[in-house]
Amino acid sequence: MSTQGAPASTVLPERLTAFVRALRGHGIRVGPAETVDAAAVLQVLGLADRERIREGLAAALLRADRQRTVFDATFDLYFPLGTGELAATRAAPAADLTELRDRLAEALAANDASALTQLAGEAVDMLGGYGPTGSSGSTGTGGWSAHQTLDRLRPQTLLARVLASGRTGGSGASGGSGASRGFTERLEADEIRRRIEDFRGRVRGEARRRVAERRGTDEIARRGVAPSADQVDFLVANREQLAELRRTLQPLARKLATKLAARRRRAARGQIDIRRTLRRSLSTGGVPLRPAHRRHRPARPEIVLLCDVSGSVAGFANFTMLLVQAMRDQFSRVRVYAFVNRVDEVTHLITTGAADPAGLGQRIATEATVSGWHGSSDYGSALGEFAERHLDAVGPRTSVLVLGDARTNGFDPNVPALRRIAARARRVHWLNPEGPAHWGTGDSAAHAYAEVVDMHACRNARRLGELVTRLLPV
Repeated sequence: MSTQGAPASTVLPERLTAFVRALRGHGIRVGPAETVDAAAVLQVLGLADRERIREGLAAALLRADRQRTVFDATFDLYFPLGTGELAATRAAPAADLTELRDRLAEALAANDASALTQLAGEAVDMLGGYGPTGSSGSTGTGGWSAHQTLDRLRPQTLLARVLASGRTGGSGASGGSGASRGFTERLEADEIRRRIEDFRGRVRGEARRRVAERRGTDEIARRGVAPSADQVDFLVANREQLAELRRTLQPLARKLATKLAARRRRAARGQIDIRRTLRRSLSTGGVPLRPAHRRHRPARPEIVLLCDVSGSVAGFANFTMLLVQAMRDQFSRVRVYAFVNRVDEVTHLITTGAADPAGLGQRIATEATVSGWHGSSDYGSALGEFAERHLDAVGPRTSVLVLGDARTNGFDPNVPALRRIAARARRVHWLNPEGPAHWGTGDSAAHAYAEVVDMHACRNARRLGELVTRLLPV
């Protein structure tokens, strides 16, 4: 690891504290105690083995598995393998793209980590530069692009070549039945895809490291490190990020269910009964040592979800539907309605399709009637149809969650229909994946709806979890 030419005793504490600040900037909660533990880890492990340092700091600073991706990317910036062009890259530069791809295929087949690291540096150096890159310490508009490197190198196209080589680092097997061979081949293909994705990560890390040397580590740590899945905005999340969110669904549901159960236990105690408390205090000289409570046993609430499943808000709605369904034991009844410009109940689709959450949107689109004569979202029409046809699903114990961005595409927002729903329900909360700065802009009717029900910005999964535990009744 590089220390920029300064003594480690003076550089390391500043680097560690800067690293901790960067982690905090990405929402990872690291306090003074964890920072002291991390310093003790560095003192015990020394600086000889970079990977041991990575694992030691991760053990001291992290509290959840989902934070590891952000941690690794930030660690590579503050504790890089080297500075400038790596020595291994200078020692054996690739002659051309064909040779580089050939060597990459060999390294993928052998699962040679050191060779893959060297090839990532060579690839960025050969294919990733743009603009006047100059020296590593200079400033300017140039730099290195991981996207450009991977687009030119195309490592994903090497899968067939690596499999055809018949050498996958000892994971292959010969002989056996046809079914056994087919299963083994699928395992080998999945393993090579994993290695290719690992190499892509090495390329991204190498490009990020070089740009950080040019533009400042703190700046790139703030802007160049992708947030964890639970902090990605629903409206800009790509397919891979939504898939990662779905993988966190069950752990998040268990966590939120535990919090709701704790709230329910506290609520069951009820308020203090003043008369009974004073009567008890007579035996202790008037000191109320044993407060008496008016105990009540509230029934579990009913939940109705009314979800816009059109366009970019579909990912937000689908994730929330699956989350609430995973927490169904915390409620006496859960009913889910989806709409674009027409409303249809989809509770059965979520219940029966829990094993395939990725296909929820497709099932709703093909098996439910959520669109009429056009495909644009129409909140006024959907709210009106729900108030006319499905209002019997809402009662005095029902909490209604409306999920959507409140953009009406120029149609009538039909605020009176929302008032009918709010008048019948126990509570109505609107979760909007857009930030408050966008409410009321363009075709947004958010401010009109906010006059009737409580509207909350809900841009990512972390915020959604906070709102679910705070807003849902117990």
